[in-house]
Amino acid sequence: MSKSRRKRCPHCGFLDTIKNGKQRGHTRYYCKNCGFYFTDSRPAISHHNKFVWFVRWVRDKQSIEQISRQSGYSIRTLKTYFYSLLPTCPTWQIQRREKVNLLIDGTYFANKICLLLYKDSNIKMTILYRLTKGEYLQEQKEDLQNIRNVGICIESVTCDGAANIIKAVREVCPEAIVRRCTFHIAHETGLWLTKQPQTEAAQELLYLTKILCKIDSQSTAQLWIKAFIDWYRKYEDFIEEKSFDEQTGRWWYKHKMLHRSATHIQRALPYMFNYTLHPRIPKTSNGIEPFFGHLKDNLRLHRGLSPSHFKDFIKWYLFLQSNDKKPKKAEEENL
Repeated sequence: MSKSRRKRCPHCGFLDTIKNGKQRGHTRYYCKNCGFYFTDSRPAISHHNKFVWFVRWVRDKQSIEQISRQSGYSIRTLKTYFYSLLPTCPTWQIQRREKVNLLIDGTYFANKICLLLYKDSNIKMTILYRLTKGEYLQEQKEDLQNIRNVGICIESVTCDGAANIIKAVREVCPEAIVRRCTFHIAHETGLWLTKQPQTEAAQELLYLTKILCKIDSQSTAQLWIKAFIDWYRKYEDFIEEKSFDEQTGRWWYKHKMLHRSATHIQRALPYMFNYTLHPRIPKTSNGIEPFFGHLKDNLRLHRGLSPSHFKDFIKWYLFLQSNDKKPKKAEEENL
């Protein structure tokens, strides 16, 4: 006859325990040594069961009320567990690769928090992120340096053209190819020129920006650049025309939005079409935009999070997205 294994008392550590009925479906034990009562519960299994619902809450656009109806746990129990788990997000680890083509972009939330994302365009995975108050040069230089410090070679950087990003890349990894997102250029100039511009110059420039994203070879890129230069020479006097404001005592460009659009394209020209020479470089940074959209939809569903819980929620979202195929890893690190 086999002997049953005795339960160790969690209070004093002795094995001098006996069964003492049941409590909420679990066997109840009594310790003869210290008089402590405890149940035969399994914290690891309980954590695993709740963690599954935590993942759905963070990543799958489900509210606590919906999860409560599906899981059988009370709203109070789920809130207690979820909010206690939020600050325990595992430390972010950079996935090592020999060479990457980075997508860099930032997005702002209503509470003045900025999420800066560094994503590998080849494997569609986040390399690094930073939660901050703005897209600051020094922080971006630190992030790029941290990526290089783990042995990653940054082959190219595709961004929306923010001056700080380009400057940081030039200072930290000058050998990297900087790529301006053509979609952002076309989108911004389209907003400035409006859908139905009144002047002939603006109408022609709007047409050029609409075909910008269709450039797929070096020959067509050269033709587009020539067309833009010809357009600018044709309307240069009109674009640079100024008027004097007597109230402010300053000269202003008479066609402000047209001048802004032309200047924007001129500054971007050196970085616009290098993807035609290097097929690995992505044409746009749009690989990040859907990610930001999905994250903001989730946060909109969980309105009312405190500032600290808000940041922790983003950290967990990024961690679960990057470890989508390895859910057990997140559980094991939080047991």
